[in-house]
Amino acid sequence: MTTKDLANLIFPDIDKTIEDYKNMYPERNLKEGAKVTRFAPSPTGFMHIGNFQSALIDYVIAKNSEGVFYLRFEDTDQMREVKDAYSVIFNILNDYKMLPDEYEYDGKTVGNYGPYVQSKRKEIYHTFIKHLIEIGRAYPCFCSKEKLDEMRESQTSRKKRIGYYGVYATCRKLSVEEQIEKIKNNEPYVIRFKSNGNNEQKFKFDDLVRGTLLIPENDMDFIIMKSSDKLPTYHFAHFVDDYLMHTTHVVRGEEWLSSVPIHVELFNAFGVKPPKYIHTPLILKKDGENVRKISKRKDPEASMSYYKEKCYPIESVIESLMTIINSNYEQWHESNLEKTYLDFTFSPKKMSASGGALYDIEKLNNISKNFISKLSASEVYDRVLNWAKIYDNDFYELLSKYKEYSINVFNIEREQKKPRKDYENYFSVKKQVWYMYDELFGDSLEYNFDKINDKEEISKILKTYIEMYNESDDKDTWFNKVKELTEKLGYCSNMKEYKLNPDKYKGSVADISTVIRVAVTTLTMTPDLYEILRLLGKERIEKRFEMLY
Repeated sequence: MTTKDLANLIFPDIDKTIEDYKNMYPERNLKEGAKVTRFAPSPTGFMHIGNFQSALIDYVIAKNSEGVFYLRFEDTDQMREVKDAYSVIFNILNDYKMLPDEYEYDGKTVGNYGPYVQSKRKEIYHTFIKHLIEIGRAYPCFCSKEKLDEMRESQTSRKKRIGYYGVYATCRKLSVEEQIEKIKNNEPYVIRFKSNGNNEQKFKFDDLVRGTLLIPENDMDFIIMKSSDKLPTYHFAHFVDDYLMHTTHVVRGEEWLSSVPIHVELFNAFGVKPPKYIHTPLILKKDGENVRKISKRKDPEASMSYYKEKCYPIESVIESLMTIINSNYEQWHESNLEKTYLDFTFSPKKMSASGGALYDIEKLNNISKNFISKLSASEVYDRVLNWAKIYDNDFYELLSKYKEYSINVFNIEREQKKPRKDYENYFSVKKQVWYMYDELFGDSLEYNFDKINDKEEISKILKTYIEMYNESDDKDTWFNKVKELTEKLGYCSNMKEYKLNPDKYKGSVADISTVIRVAVTTLTMTPDLYEILRLLGKERIEKRFEMLY
């Protein structure tokens, strides 16, 4: 009996060879220097911001070099698969205008290197595993869970490394005849890779972020095919797919650095050059005085769904991530405001090599406020309307009913040299403008008039003001009337004079303006009061005043 007999027994229906697949997946016809990257998520949960950061880097690398960015679903862990994860992942890429050049989704395949879903590539993996068995680099392992638990307990008590290696790799010592007999007796088994590595020796590995590293060789006989569904493990499927799809660069989190010896040995076993690896730093966040890893459980901003629900501009989210992806991005962007992030040349050497990358929501808010301030009022309206249609039906109806009015509201202090920066995302717009809509203004409101709190005085100010108000007045005329009212009621219209002699007056023009502002908005701080009053109109202003008489 030979290893070829063993391989045929395990895979009787596999009649293709590795050479067949190499011919089916030829070298890509790309220009010199073009890079091929892949985003390869597992559909086992929501899209984490760390996953998205990796996808963004993949996308930028491919676009910088006029290469290929493809999407591959790594669904070999089907027990943990989450319903709708495929659509969530694909739609996020689509929403952020990062649609892959090649993908398989919703019955549609784009590209010639698929299937792009690993569970559909089972026959390909089996062909490669069969080859390993034939050349003596893989074997069936019949160790039960109980036996493996005993082995780990023994290793722990003897203070040995935990794992299936050396003297502990008992099934690698079985003869071919014994292996065949066990299979024929229907004993369950997995397929393990037979390592030739020596953990006492190190090899050089070039990580594009951290530079040259010396890493111990792998000596573990790790599993490459599971017993339950005969699908490969992540390690093996990743090797086969990246090899056949001609991936040039793999971007993944630094937690995968420990897997490098396994992956390098797999590529070496087939005489294939590995792709280049970019191990990205962990995404960190400030928590009080401390800095910690961003958490799926604790931090809502860890999920990409958070940014959709709050409706941050996709441009702002990308900009905020680019600032932590490359340390020189922010300076570049400030000097190239007319360009997009795709004009920036990404460099792995400009990534943080240690200590993680701090992601600050406040910084995102500032980036977002700045971005939204540069949009036209119509653009803000369209984006807020799209958000409200999904997340706030009442506000959506108001925006739809009062389209032109709403655009004018969003245009307050916008078309000027330094536009107002109120909105950090489209979710926050409603809490900034609610008072401009009578349907939201309501009756049970709290007013804080700051310095002037006497009800009779407030009533007197408002009644006098409404008699003088003319909605056709320009801004200078309007303000002169406010100053006239101020003096008429015993307040000071000149702030310098008031600061010099405050005891001579009941208050200042600022106090009068505050009473008017609070009466129509309930707030002491708002955008330009003249514009607010002009949009509300005299009739609505008077009704709001009457609520306070």
